[in-house]
Amino acid sequence: MKKLVLAAIIMLTTIVETTAQSYEYKVITSVESIVPMGLGRSRIISSDEDKDYKEFTSLRTAENKKQNKSKRADAKIDQFEETKLVNFYSIAGINFKNIASNDALMSSKINTMVTEGWDLAFVTSGVESDSGKGDGKGIYITRYIFKRLKQ
Repeated sequence: MKKLVLAAIIMLTTIVETTAQSYEYKVITSVESIVPMGLGRSRIISSDEDKDYKEFTSLRTAENKKQNKSKRADAKIDQFEETKLVNFYSIAGINFKNIASNDALMSSKINTMVTEGWDLAFVTSGVESDSGKGDGKGIYITRYIFKRLKQ
C-alpha cells in the first residue's frame, strides 16, 4: 500500500511539474525578394532585443475612444541579427541555385536554433508578388516561430 501511495505521489508531482512549465517564444523572419536582376534585398532577421507589447497598446471602447499615443520610434529595436540571402530572380529570371542557397542558409539557422534548445512550433508565410507588366516587385515573407522551456 505504501508503495502504491508513493508511486501516486511521484506521478502527481511529475504531472504538476509538466503542466506548470512555461515557454518562451522567438520569431525568425525570412524575407526573399523577387525583384529582377538582383536589385532586391533578401534577409533572415532575428531580434536580439525584447519589447513589451503592452507599452504600445491601448484599450479602446465605446466609452474610451482615446487613440494610442505611443511613438513608433520607441517601438523599434536597435539590436538584431541580419543574415544575407540571395534573391529569387537573377537577370535571366528565376534562379533555382539561389533558392537552394537560401534553403541551405535557413536550414543552418533552424539547426542552430534547435541545438540551442528551441523547437520549431509554427511556420507561416505570405507573399506580395509581381502583379504583372511594369511591376517587377515582390517579396516572400516567412515567419518561423520557435519555442523552448523558459530558463
